[in-house]
Amino acid sequence: MTLLAFFLLGLALGIGFFLWQQRRFQRQLRQMLGSLQTDASSSSLPLVSRLRREIALANQHREELEEELQIKQRLLQVVPLGYLQVDEENRLLWCNEQARQLLQIDRWEPGQLRLLLELVRSYELDQLIEQTRHRQQPDIREWVFHPPCLDGEAMAGVRSLTLRGSSWPLPQGQVGVFLENRQPLVELSQSRNQWFSDLAHELRTPLTSIRLVAEALQGRIEPPAQRWVEQLLQETNRLINLVQDWLELSNLEKNPSKSLTYQPVELRSLIQSVWQTLEPLAQLRQLCLAYCGPDTVWVKADVARLTQVFLNLFDNSIKHSPPRESIRVEVTRLEVENIDSDATGEQDSLASLATPTSRERCFIQIDIIDSGTGFSESDLPHVFERLYQGDASRHRQQVTTEGSEALKASSGSGLGLSIVQQIVQAHSGSVKAGNHPETGGAWLQIKLPDSKC
Repeated sequence: MTLLAFFLLGLALGIGFFLWQQRRFQRQLRQMLGSLQTDASSSSLPLVSRLRREIALANQHREELEEELQIKQRLLQVVPLGYLQVDEENRLLWCNEQARQLLQIDRWEPGQLRLLLELVRSYELDQLIEQTRHRQQPDIREWVFHPPCLDGEAMAGVRSLTLRGSSWPLPQGQVGVFLENRQPLVELSQSRNQWFSDLAHELRTPLTSIRLVAEALQGRIEPPAQRWVEQLLQETNRLINLVQDWLELSNLEKNPSKSLTYQPVELRSLIQSVWQTLEPLAQLRQLCLAYCGPDTVWVKADVARLTQVFLNLFDNSIKHSPPRESIRVEVTRLEVENIDSDATGEQDSLASLATPTSRERCFIQIDIIDSGTGFSESDLPHVFERLYQGDASRHRQQVTTEGSEALKASSGSGLGLSIVQQIVQAHSGSVKAGNHPETGGAWLQIKLPDSKC
């Protein structure tokens, strides 16, 4: 009887434990199914059947996502852009064939997890990815990519590429980057500029001959025919200046540092000297110069080239300012600045065309501000392009009768700001253009290295 009692007690405990486990399992199933979206027809099914159905639906959804992913990857394979994606540790997750060709990635297969730095030696690409991940904002950067080459004999055949990377932050610290090959556009632009330079060389001699003939005729022809000779001489001089500006710009672009003779320059004295040169033109419109900054500011620069920069900028400001206004020049010493850092405050409205870098240096900042009509939004991205004249409304200014001919004679060729940009960049500086938030006029900002740093 004792053995039978122990047997029945053990059996009861086993059955009780089994029922408790079943009830616990059923409760867990209900919790799992409660977190899933179910329709009214499936709610009447047993729990196990409902679970099997949900598992089947989950598998079907996973297959659909995998198929969608494969479709997108196939689309990325045929787009004319390179694309790569890295994880939070900068390991390459996936890239299309165009990216493999542009970056010459030949030691990686899909599914491998390798650091991007092991496959592509590009500091600019790494910086683009890191800044995008840190800021969680899209970014665009353009740089020259130099493919690695271990074979000395084949090094002569390796071509550098100008790439533009457009990055986008993704979940879980991942970053996607689209790569565009800009080298054909760069070569086309270089070919066009070379063609224009050759043409300018050929035009210089006949234009000089035409000017000599016009000058000889100027004193021998009586009015009213003399007016036509004067107009011919004026237009000839304008063409000669255009040819000279183009040749000068081409020389600056080819040899930026060789065409400069550095020496200490006192900036305020130089600005005042340039303004005095253009003061007769400014007086026609009753314009004055308003300088704000240190009394003495020294920079190491080429005096002739820096004079040309201020001549071009002041000339533009005088032509586009309304009468009886002032042209402001504000000079500020920036102790330490990171060129690649985000612009803040009023500088957000500037359109930068300077080459980016991440070095910290000391700078002299020069802001030239007028009260004219400013640049239109469509003009801002192109103001430093060669021969770009901009919106015609910026050139329609009301001028006095006695000053109209002088201002007309000083009309620009569309190369002034391009020359300014080349000269400033040759001095390891940067130049930006925008509209000032207070005056609404043009705002040119120049940054030059401080000679004291």
